[in-house]
Amino acid sequence: MTLECFYTHIGGDYYEVFSRLCTEERILKFVRKYPADPTFQHLKEAVNRSDWTDAFRAVHTLKGVALNLAFGNLYRAAAALSDALLGGAALSDFSLLNAVIHCHQQLLEAISRLTA
Repeated sequence: MTLECFYTHIGGDYYEVFSRLCTEERILKFVRKYPADPTFQHLKEAVNRSDWTDAFRAVHTLKGVALNLAFGNLYRAAAALSDALLGGAALSDFSLLNAVIHCHQQLLEAISRLTA
């Protein structure tokens, strides 16, 4: 999968991230680092503990990573979950968390299929 196809597949904007990072090599470098980022795991652990303040911090960080790398679907899902957890509010709509999980899995699969 090419980088442009990757961004189409994940609902992202290749040209937006290209305007920020300037080369495909740099974009690939940071995209390929995403699977090792611990933020998603921190989110899951915080939710399992019902630590909504920590869950908010984790999803807010995940939203920032997704925004900076133009991971559109993940950004939108993380933003919705972040809004729901604002101020340490308990999660009442677990479909928001499920959307983040789905987008994260979709992203990992797409990263594994990247060429170059």
